[in-house]
Amino acid sequence: MRIFLNALPLDLAPGATVREAIEAHDAAMADQVAAGRARVTDARGIDLPLDAPLAAGSILRVLVSARRTSAEDADADA
Repeated sequence: MRIFLNALPLDLAPGATVREAIEAHDAAMADQVAAGRARVTDARGIDLPLDAPLAAGSILRVLVSARRTSAEDADADA
């Protein structure tokens, strides 16, 4: 089935999840989402859980946070 992730077409197996779509597109992006440095929304801007099943034609956007975590702030001062 074809979905769209950040405006790019991506062909996945039927029943694929949000997590599987992101991993298929970009492993580093999947790591950012898993670490909470990015979030996934649908075409309406509603946050999606990583285990949500996708339907053909789904539109996903991955939004990377510009905010740094406290651990990253500590590293910046070192």
